[in-house]
Amino acid sequence: MTARIDSAQLPGLLSQLPGWSLDSKASSISRHLEFADFNEAFAFMARVALAAERRDHHPDWSNSYNVVDVTLTSHDAKGLTMKDIELARFIDRTVSGTGASA
Repeated sequence: MTARIDSAQLPGLLSQLPGWSLDSKASSISRHLEFADFNEAFAFMARVALAAERRDHHPDWSNSYNVVDVTLTSHDAKGLTMKDIELARFIDRTVSGTGASA
């Protein structure tokens, strides 16, 4: 199991992740994304799904037409770990080329 991030480290890490919101219990981060259409949203999800599978760390997410809501947490650690931060960074890199809005 990956260690949970110390709460003192969270502000610095989150400052590097614009658009992500920390939940009230500091146990997950979320991002709301809007794409041009369903095809772009689904293509984004496919790219993230493949990367998540390689990392063995999967997002909680939902999709409605052109909208994708993503939540990251490490269930085994009952909070945020560096796996979540790394996956959020990957998601940000993936989104940056799509024209999606937060």
